[in-house]
Amino acid sequence: MRTHLSALLLCALLASPYVAADTLTFGIVPQQSAKKLARLWTPISNYLSEKVGVKILFSTANDIPTFEKRVLAGEYDIAYMNPYHYTLFHQTPGYEAIAKQQDRKIKGIIVVAKDSPITSLDQLQGETLAFPSPAAFAASVLPQAKMAKDGIDVTPKYVSSHDSVYLTVSKGLFPAGGGVIRTFNNTAPDVRDNLRVLWSTPGYTPHAIAVHPRIDMALRHKIQQALINMSNDPEGQALLKTIHFKALEVAEDHDWDDVRALNIKLLEHLL
Repeated sequence: MRTHLSALLLCALLASPYVAADTLTFGIVPQQSAKKLARLWTPISNYLSEKVGVKILFSTANDIPTFEKRVLAGEYDIAYMNPYHYTLFHQTPGYEAIAKQQDRKIKGIIVVAKDSPITSLDQLQGETLAFPSPAAFAASVLPQAKMAKDGIDVTPKYVSSHDSVYLTVSKGLFPAGGGVIRTFNNTAPDVRDNLRVLWSTPGYTPHAIAVHPRIDMALRHKIQQALINMSNDPEGQALLKTIHFKALEVAEDHDWDDVRALNIKLLEHLL
């Protein structure tokens, strides 16, 4: 009987929220394939686990809309999300930014094949273009807003990730597509070498690393300091280089007021 009770007690402890709190999930927006993100971000998650003293597990989603639903449901303890996502999910369920790339603005780009005769956006009139997802801030929202403002009528085709945009454009399946400089630089060289940047957007506050409100202040501070200190440590520097980051800096919610000023309403229906 005593053994049976001990087993039940152990099961109860393992199921308790206090034990579960020893593991955190770090959700990464799927700008690239899950396989590539796992290769890039799992070592970073492991590094942060050692520095914070809490197991931090890499997580992502098959596509950006699924990621959006998971962030809204609060499935990630920590999340790396695009600027528009942050302004939205800061409202509900209350994610709070703790870090962002240092001295860096995010810029959307339109890419075409390297040997394409297209030299200006107006030559895309009437074409079907590749984009990652409807709410991909710099890769989809900003370029489409620019073309709509200029009276350039295009049909968007959403292909799930930035890498899919670059691949399909390089293969000639679409005349052009949207991405961002960082993922363009991080895509496979054999794909990138067959593309050129046609146009880029103005710069905006970049992606946020944010924590769910259930993370207490002490743990939040530990995570933040581990992220900020990566650039002061050779191992951390090497990991940042793999994702084309130079350094991270402390972020505050008002840093994304430039994005809020655009008054984007694409996903307001989710809240």
